[in-house]
Amino acid sequence: MSWSSAARSHHVPKKVRCFAKDAKDEYSDTVLLPQTSFSQRANAKDREPEIQQWWDEHKIYERILENAKEKEPFTLHDGPPYANGDLHIGHALNKILKDFINRYYILRGRKVEYIPGWDCHGLPIELKVLQFIDDAEKKAKKAAKKNGQEIGKKKKELSPLELRAKARDFAVETAQAQKLSFRRYGIWGSWDTPYLTLHKEYEAAQLEVFTTMFERGYIYRGLKPVWFSPSSQTALAEAELEYPENHVSRSVFMAFHIKSSAPCLYELQPIDLAIWTTTPWTLPANLAVSVNADIQYAAVDYFFDHAPFRRRLVVAESLIDQLGTKLKANHSEKLKTFSGADLAQGTFYTRPFNNEQGKYAQVLVGGDYVTADSGTGLVHTAPGHGYDDYQTGLAYGLNVFSPVDDRGRYTAQVGDELKGLNVLTQANEQIFQLIQKDVLCDEMYAHRYPYDWRTKKPVIMRATSQWFASIKPFRNESLDAIDQVSWVPAVGEKRISSMVLGREDWCISRQRSWGVPIPVFYHKDSGQHLMNKEILQHVINIVREYGSDAWWSMSIEELLPESFKDQAHNYVKGNDTMDVWFDSGTSWASVLKRRGLLPADLYLEGSDQHRGWFQSSLLTSVAVNAYAPYKTVLTHGFVLDEKGMKMSKSLGNVIDPKEVINGGKDAKKNPPYGADVLRLWVASVDFTSDVKIGPNTLKQIFEQYRKIRNTFRYMIGNVYDFTLSEDQNLQQEISAKYEQFSSLDKWMLGSLSKLEEEVFDAYKNFQFSRVTNLISRFCVTDLSAFYLDVAKDRLYISPTNAKRRRDCQLVLAICLDTISKLVAPILPHIAEELWHALPYKPGQSFSLERGSVFDTNFDWDIANPSLRMAHYPKADEALWSNIQYFRDEVNKALEIARRNNIIGASVDAALDVFIYDDEHEDLWHSLKKLCDNRPFEPHCDDSDW
Repeated sequence: MSWSSAARSHHVPKKVRCFAKDAKDEYSDTVLLPQTSFSQRANAKDREPEIQQWWDEHKIYERILENAKEKEPFTLHDGPPYANGDLHIGHALNKILKDFINRYYILRGRKVEYIPGWDCHGLPIELKVLQFIDDAEKKAKKAAKKNGQEIGKKKKELSPLELRAKARDFAVETAQAQKLSFRRYGIWGSWDTPYLTLHKEYEAAQLEVFTTMFERGYIYRGLKPVWFSPSSQTALAEAELEYPENHVSRSVFMAFHIKSSAPCLYELQPIDLAIWTTTPWTLPANLAVSVNADIQYAAVDYFFDHAPFRRRLVVAESLIDQLGTKLKANHSEKLKTFSGADLAQGTFYTRPFNNEQGKYAQVLVGGDYVTADSGTGLVHTAPGHGYDDYQTGLAYGLNVFSPVDDRGRYTAQVGDELKGLNVLTQANEQIFQLIQKDVLCDEMYAHRYPYDWRTKKPVIMRATSQWFASIKPFRNESLDAIDQVSWVPAVGEKRISSMVLGREDWCISRQRSWGVPIPVFYHKDSGQHLMNKEILQHVINIVREYGSDAWWSMSIEELLPESFKDQAHNYVKGNDTMDVWFDSGTSWASVLKRRGLLPADLYLEGSDQHRGWFQSSLLTSVAVNAYAPYKTVLTHGFVLDEKGMKMSKSLGNVIDPKEVINGGKDAKKNPPYGADVLRLWVASVDFTSDVKIGPNTLKQIFEQYRKIRNTFRYMIGNVYDFTLSEDQNLQQEISAKYEQFSSLDKWMLGSLSKLEEEVFDAYKNFQFSRVTNLISRFCVTDLSAFYLDVAKDRLYISPTNAKRRRDCQLVLAICLDTISKLVAPILPHIAEELWHALPYKPGQSFSLERGSVFDTNFDWDIANPSLRMAHYPKADEALWSNIQYFRDEVNKALEIARRNNIIGASVDAALDVFIYDDEHEDLWHSLKKLCDNRPFEPHCDDSDW
């Protein structure tokens, strides 16, 4: 490369001549080409399981954990997935994110014991078991019928113990299958000692939390409305509900005839109250009409051109015209206005259904829930079927009347005309026939309505005797605890705070057999419950020894402590089990507290868990410990297809993580990408919101993975004959030779140091997409496209032991050492494979002497130079930034020449470079610095190239 320039004046071009000599065939045998066993193809379907087997056989995770036993712990507490089926892509997103964080802290030298868990109780598993039994019975009947055999009677219902045994077997078997899948994702953890909510010790710890809350007065039994699922025949918590789109109810505007009025209506009789409801099936349970004391109401005449030609109604003044439109009235006339408080001064009306609750009811002043936003401003009130209604009824001493059974059918309390009708599927038609003369109008109304998240069927609000945890006594403490937690993203704090602030008492009892029992006894005659500290502690001791099955297998006398045994004949056992959110929400007691790890450093789950596990864990911990069970809460979104649609088998857009890893039946359409590609997808998305995945996405991710792997392979291949002095490591050798390195090598070391700093910061702040972008850009742009391309001459045609070649190999070696660890939390398989392919490391590949890429003899910390992987100063950044810019521009010109058949290979070209203005003053100086006073000789030991 020679140098010449024109006079330096404005608008006079500066000229640089660059050239290269033709290659000679006779030198081909002297080229030092890359050599490595690190293959170009990952063959991940086979190779990754081999690496995982090595981890398992040599107990790498356990050995790292043991070596860090005296170090500061880092605890990511696992939210337990349900053990009720195969894993989906959402499970993969969740567990892989956790593994990124755990492996990062392993590299930082922390004691990281990740204890995976499973939620094993509750209706999801019970329904699966019953479905299997039903399917088997149908199959047997079909086979019998086909063979001409007599079809027997339906099998008798399972006893609670029989059902529990089958549910236990199913949960354990499913957890085992899920464990194998999680491990195939490359997840590290204490897989041989997980926590299952069905374990005896876990159940005993859960009951201890219940006992403490009971002693403090937070647990009580009451008759009040709760969400109840007729399809599941059990009460549900808010976290067990979902609100599907496009729900439509048949709503009704109805007239309630005033029997005797408040003074404000004396001269306006006869007159009716106009009410509106979206749940006509609750009308038989009506016990009042609620108004808002501060709303202005009006007596209005609505006129029609058909019978009855006029209707006189009470309605909120602001809703007069809206109601007129609904009724299709010709016009209306406002007769008088008055406040809700005036209307409630002695107004009685005829109830729509005359049953055991009497013929008449009263207008009452309700709470702030009575508004004039829609409807009529007067609220039909059924204390047994609505929480606001219940509160109003409580204030006025109304009965909690709920004439609906566990299957959602009217009881005899409503009369023969409705008895036995299902309130969700049959009742409305009959209701409308019975109230037809008083119906003002009806319409289909689209609104938000809750469904059972398991059966996908509507639920009802129904008053039943249940066990509750009162939130009010520790609500403020819970809000204070939330304020002490770091929420990522920050919106999570506002979300959970609003939920806790507005949460009513928590219904913790369920009418199912598969779960932890609520240890209570009921008097046979009075129904009075028997529960105290002594009884609870006795049951806890039994459960700790025998498990919760003992509640069903032991007699009442055995379950009662000595001081109560003589009363056993007067009592029966309660049949309710605890809400599964109470199960999982007390995991901190069994998993964290007994290990001295409370509060955990991190909880990480989907954003829906603000109303689920995050909240149940918070409430139980604050109730018992007065603080949150976590220091930081990190949430991720849901996984959608590439078009942003929810995944569904019917749409054919489901991405199965098992298929991503192992491939599908059509290998061309669904190739086996391996776990690292799946992990790279997780790292590439902004997981704090909903994420997308599909075939095209995976192809792009695989291409990114392929480029990273090829960069690694090229680097390893060029250090095949590189060795270290016995008494020195890489860091020491570089430090000893640093001042003699070329400017380019110093620049690369500075760039590597900067990469380490930025990647460390990104991991620390859970910015995994930033990690992958940084590493990918460094590999593809800084290394492959520039440094390695420029270094070919040094590596290929320099003498074996030439300083320029050995210096370059030393730089490549520290790059390999550092990048293998930087990428390891996200791509552990390729990082481990890379580590064991390094030719200069001691010990055989995949030996304990070589160790794992996750073995570290220091606690990685950017803040401490002695704990850095690559701590080097910045060097000539402006120079090499200009050179890269210059190189890119030259390559563009060469490509144009190639397309126009002016040149063949780049070595055919000679370049005339013109710099016309002072905008590129820095570039001028950079090129001059590189070329001045330096003859270009390919084998010259002191060359910058």
